[in-house]
Amino acid sequence: MPLFYLLPGARRLCAAGAALALSLALFGCASVPPPNDSMNLAQTLLQTARDAGAADYAPVDLGFAQDKFQQAQTAMAERKYADAANLAEESRADAELARAKARLGAARAQIQRKVQENTRLRVLGAQAASQPQDQSTAPADASSSALPDENLPAPATSAPAPPSSDGGFQTVPANNPPPTGSQPSDPTQQGGQP
Repeated sequence: MPLFYLLPGARRLCAAGAALALSLALFGCASVPPPNDSMNLAQTLLQTARDAGAADYAPVDLGFAQDKFQQAQTAMAERKYADAANLAEESRADAELARAKARLGAARAQIQRKVQENTRLRVLGAQAASQPQDQSTAPADASSSALPDENLPAPATSAPAPPSSDGGFQTVPANNPPPTGSQPSDPTQQGGQP
């Protein structure tokens, strides 16, 4: 014989326990509100990641974020709010990672462009320096074409020049011109780079 037949109050206790469990289960489902804020934040972070270039620099992470967001939308439609909140949180995390990777990729691309531009300028400078000076246009007597002292440029120093417009520094050549009045007649011995 079952135990609840032996005890008269056991039936009532089992019925009360079952009713309590059923009401807690129903109350627990109804107490989870729709995660509207989490969904909105996940959608905003997805758009931010797209705007940062995640489609180019972090397509896998962006894909994960989009998939999780779509799953969260499906869970919202099915009124599975707890699942939707978890999926929205995962989507936000993946979107943040995609955005960070996109920013890193964009910074690396910018650095690469700057390095290429610097290399190009160095090559142009080396080509200009290696070309021989046309001596046929130089005056025969350099002392007769010397400028007065007040028009001479200031001596160059090895100190860095002020920052350029693109934020980098340019160095000033360390070659100092000869003292005034003693201009050499040979243009290759004048100050400047060879």
